[in-house]
Order: sequence, then structure tokens, then C-alpha cells
Amino acid sequence: MRAEHSVSIWIDAPPQQVWDVVTHWESQGEWMPMTRIWRTGGRPGEVGEEFTARTGLGPLGFDDTITVRQMDAPHLCEVAHTGRVVRGLGEFRCVPQRSGTHFTWWEQVEVPGGPVAPVLWTLARLPLHIVFGVAMRRLKRYVERQ
Repeated sequence: MRAEHSVSIWIDAPPQQVWDVVTHWESQGEWMPMTRIWRTGGRPGEVGEEFTARTGLGPLGFDDTITVRQMDAPHLCEVAHTGRVVRGLGEFRCVPQRSGTHFTWWEQVEVPGGPVAPVLWTLARLPLHIVFGVAMRRLKRYVERQ
């Protein structure tokens, strides 16, 4: 089963400033809860760049392997999640709005579980929404402080 999740926020900063923060993968742990990221291949800032995101607390967590599929700086970055736990597509969009940026984070993932996937997605949706919301508020503060 495929499921989508999207969150947006207005950030009082130009798109390039937001872009520079969200595509500096190694620093995403500054605003993304329980996440640490490191580059694993490809050229920085280009299609084909690869990195791994470790999400979790201590030994409880998982690695999310990610490859950049499309890069249109400073407006759109599309990635493919290719890990064992998270598989699907993700997207960051930075759209100029008023004196700042309307930032959207979108994910389309394959929910495992076969026939119970809809139940698993129903159980995961609220915690995921909470974590994404925390990340967006932290991102806004992080960018606006710079």
C-alpha cells in the first residue's frame, strides 16, 4: 500500500536560505527529531548524491538510505528512499511567498504489512504527523535564527 504525508510552513527567510539548510544533509539533525545523517556517495548538491539517515533513540532505530533523484535549486529536491524500512519518494519544495518561503515536505511511502498495511498506516499517521510538525517548527526557528 502507498501512503502520502505532507506538511507545510511559512518561513521568514528567502528560498535560497531555506534551501541551503534543508539540503545540507549532515545538519538535518539540528531540526529533524531523532535523526542523524551522513553522506555515502555522489557529488554534493547534485542528482545521484546518496546519504543515510539514522532515525531512532540509541540502539532502537533504523537506517533510511536515500538518493537524490531531482535537484532544481533553490525550489525542488526529490529523493528516493531505498532502505529496508522506508521505501518511496520524498520531496522538499521552497516557494517564494510574501517576504519569505512557503516550505513543503512531502513523502510517499510503501507501507509494509500486506493486508494489514492500512491498519499499520492508521496507527502510524498521528505519530508521524506529530514528528513532522515538530521538525517543521524546529526548521523554522533554525532558519530564522541564521
